[in-house]
Amino acid sequence: MFLGREQELESLELLLRKPTASLVACRGRRRIGKSTLFKEFARRNKTELIVIEGLGPRKGQTNADQLRNFGERLCAQTRGARVTPDTWMAAFGLLGERIDDTKKTVVLLDEISWMGRYEPDFPGYLKNGWDDELKQHDNLILVLCGSVSAWIQENLLESATFGGRFSRNIVLRELPLDLCVKFWRGKEKRIAPREIIDVLSVTGGVPRYLEEVDPSLSADENIRRMCFVEDGPLFKDFNAIFSEVFGETSLVKADILRRLSAGAATCSELANRLGVERGGSLSRNLAELCEAGFIAKDDNVNPATGRKSKLARYRVGDNYTRFYLKYVEPHEGEIRSGRYGFGSLSGLAGWDVDKGLQFENLVANHAMALMPYLHLDGITVRSAAPFLLKGKRGEKNGVQIDLLVQTARVVYIVEVKRRAHIGREVESEIAAKVDAFPKKRGVSIRTALVYDGELDAAVARSGVFDAVIPFPQLLGLGKV
Repeated sequence: MFLGREQELESLELLLRKPTASLVACRGRRRIGKSTLFKEFARRNKTELIVIEGLGPRKGQTNADQLRNFGERLCAQTRGARVTPDTWMAAFGLLGERIDDTKKTVVLLDEISWMGRYEPDFPGYLKNGWDDELKQHDNLILVLCGSVSAWIQENLLESATFGGRFSRNIVLRELPLDLCVKFWRGKEKRIAPREIIDVLSVTGGVPRYLEEVDPSLSADENIRRMCFVEDGPLFKDFNAIFSEVFGETSLVKADILRRLSAGAATCSELANRLGVERGGSLSRNLAELCEAGFIAKDDNVNPATGRKSKLARYRVGDNYTRFYLKYVEPHEGEIRSGRYGFGSLSGLAGWDVDKGLQFENLVANHAMALMPYLHLDGITVRSAAPFLLKGKRGEKNGVQIDLLVQTARVVYIVEVKRRAHIGREVESEIAAKVDAFPKKRGVSIRTALVYDGELDAAVARSGVFDAVIPFPQLLGLGKV
């Protein structure tokens, strides 16, 4: 199934009108559908497509292995004798020779960081290959794609070497919630929204994971088959993608994620949890995890000044990663031996609390879907993220907000709840947050409730919340 990505496809289609070659960067977490996007683009527009993917890291691998793979994949998809280039300049020259200038052609160099892993000067050779050979092919769209987003950012996008050369810089994120529901293949209208939300709380909006959903099975059975059996795709995926994406730093980064799975933290708080110094190494690892889509950095924008706080907080932003670390990894041995029995999500120790946290994460990751319900559609949003304001030392006047949406003239304090029954206690909770929230002249404070569960009718009638949004509406199962 290919769903969504219409904005990206339309942007790419404009490149077909150019009379000259185009260079495109694309990044995003593994399984998010990067290569699928360009295959769909080529299919819809009937262009030639050449896909060359770098070899995944393994012990003993060399630059020669990557060059051999490049030559084999290129020659298998084009006419001409099989050739193994011995340098990257020769490789890009060979690619140029195999491009048919009479046709629009998309060349996808996938997992580009793997390709250049063993050649320190690879970005320079790539730049020279583009300037001297590839950009001379006016019908070419060359795509540099990868899941090691920090490598692309540092070596290509922010490098003076490539200054001004990129026509597009695409970052693929999770699918919108209303498109996620399409993976239930028309059966979503007769499935309880609770089941769909249970699955999305584990998978997030990652297309590759949603492809594994069998709409004929319950949410619990889908999650059991995906996560809690040895051949389940989500049982083995974390270790696979982590070692592929981060290589020798994967163990350090995985430890950071485990500590963050216990709760969001500032860099200093995380350093204390890890027992390490706050500084270059930790900051770099956090930045790379953010770029790769595993964690989210909530800048804690000060509503009074509009400036980012120095106390940015980090959380595990990827729903699958958090679920895996909390509930799958601790039972890896029992799952591999077939001794682990999974009955239901509700049977997991601590799930009563964690289902709310997974739900909050899901809402935060798709915060822009709320804007029509908040009557902010088309208005510039300065920030939409969880917010924490600590009280002064010795005082208890801090405030923690599930989601704070900030614009120039209004802020929305959004309460996010997932409970079987949501009673009038939420009214006093939101009132306390409004009271503790710093006021700014000329800026209005409004409130909203996003919920899943049975809501006390008196809450909706009371007017305490300026917007009351049942989560199924965000899934496209109701009206705005």
